[in-house]
Amino acid sequence: MLIFLSLLASLASQFVSGVNAAPTIQLGKTTLVGREIASVQQEFFGNIPYAEPPLANLRFNAPVPKLSLNPGTFNATQYGPACLQVATGLAPNQMSEDCLTINFIRPSGTSANSKLPVMFWTYGGGFVGGQSSTANASLIVAQSVARGTPIIFVSFNYRLGPLGFPQGQEAANRGSVNLGIKDQIAALEWVQLHIETFGGDKDKVTLFGQSAGSIMMSILFLHSWVGNLARAAIFESGYQGTVPLFPPSRGEVDWQNFVGGVPSCAATSKPGSTFGCLAEANTTEILQAFALASTETVNVNAWSPVLDGPLGLIPALPSVLFKLGLFARLPFIAGTVLDEGTTFVPQTVNSTQELAVAFGSLFSPSSSPTTLQSSLETLLQLYPDDPALGSPFDTGNETFGLSSAFKRASAVVGDSDFQSQRRLWIETASKAGVKTFGYLFTEPQPTSPPVLGVFHASELLYVYGKPSDTSTQSEQLSRIMTDYWVSFVASLTPNDGLGVPRPEWTQFTPQNNALIQLNGANLTMIPDTYRAEQIAFFNSNPTIWRR
Repeated sequence: MLIFLSLLASLASQFVSGVNAAPTIQLGKTTLVGREIASVQQEFFGNIPYAEPPLANLRFNAPVPKLSLNPGTFNATQYGPACLQVATGLAPNQMSEDCLTINFIRPSGTSANSKLPVMFWTYGGGFVGGQSSTANASLIVAQSVARGTPIIFVSFNYRLGPLGFPQGQEAANRGSVNLGIKDQIAALEWVQLHIETFGGDKDKVTLFGQSAGSIMMSILFLHSWVGNLARAAIFESGYQGTVPLFPPSRGEVDWQNFVGGVPSCAATSKPGSTFGCLAEANTTEILQAFALASTETVNVNAWSPVLDGPLGLIPALPSVLFKLGLFARLPFIAGTVLDEGTTFVPQTVNSTQELAVAFGSLFSPSSSPTTLQSSLETLLQLYPDDPALGSPFDTGNETFGLSSAFKRASAVVGDSDFQSQRRLWIETASKAGVKTFGYLFTEPQPTSPPVLGVFHASELLYVYGKPSDTSTQSEQLSRIMTDYWVSFVASLTPNDGLGVPRPEWTQFTPQNNALIQLNGANLTMIPDTYRAEQIAFFNSNPTIWRR
């Protein structure tokens, strides 16, 4: 996750500001005063609240929509503070619980009747980190203008950790779960109400996210009503089942650890009656408890989405809903990078036993010991302890000074959490007649540690127009990728023929299971058959793995 956050920080540092006359937008009785980015002929409006501050009695509750701003002038020249988080290097004054804000970047001269397509970004960060300010889309917007298909870029903040993804039975009873996803929905609803004032087309909104952000978007695709909020999506390395899903009660110990870290609640709160005290705690206490609980987590992905019942956002395991045909029929792009697992596996892993224990903990509580043992045995057979078969892939017997168990575990994690979930989702949707396009990003990353390979989030800088490798090949691939993305946002196909000359990206269909390989030296369509037996194993009975 730290690598992911450093990539986003790099994106943020590329935000070039030049000031001319301040652009304004009239929103009801409020005048939003934005900022002109003269160097790229764009306008920025930020820190606009889309929901009421989630404080006191609104803490740990679904967002309350912000219906209007105070009359007068509103300073929209900067991004707002990040939502509370730990281990991301942010100072306390850079964060706030009053963080539910939204931002816009648009071409200069955009008017209320421009009707531009909209690219709506959701950041990743493992549900515990990230912020909208780190994704500078100025180069995406500039390239959209240069190719003749201008767009508006939208980003927002959502609550993180125990504030955004509460756990435990009390949270379930109150309906206080999956709050970060509910924040996302509230932001999208705000866009539907106001985007035309900014010059966008509310009927041409494309969701766009990576990692946790993509997972959140994909969960919305479990419901047909997402079609009221967007018309398409671009999923980067995150799917409905990427994080194994359990009922909130599984996280009871983690929740109690969090509550126990709030000084004013530690002695008085009891399981089942914690929210009253938590509503009265101050932000400093909440952040302190967040940090403490992060060091004592019992479950991997302790603060993440949960199953929330028949009327909830995740009423059942995604694979079950897929079989019932319960998902949105909207066009999408879906992809992964070559070595998804390398940043998630501790480099200290040194035994098969550690791998078996980690995966054994993901089994359904109803699974029999026989099923558990048999599945783990099959898993280890399909992923032998052979460095030449491990991840980072295509690195032969090189182990980078680590145990061979690292490459083995990285291959398993990458396939179970990302590759299999992308394949399951795109195959399911395409069989239902959904227009889909798939990719595999394999561009080498020479400026990063070789042990990581083509690591999780490495494609982001290419999409945003600033690859870490500044070779001619990488920069050309970056321009092509941005054109594919913008083309899809503008016309629901990556092949509009505008911008940089590039190969046709053929649609993924039941008759054509093909992906585009995003690689500057070999940009071509490839069959979606890599590690077919291993990925089929995960997808043959995904409920075992809580997918």
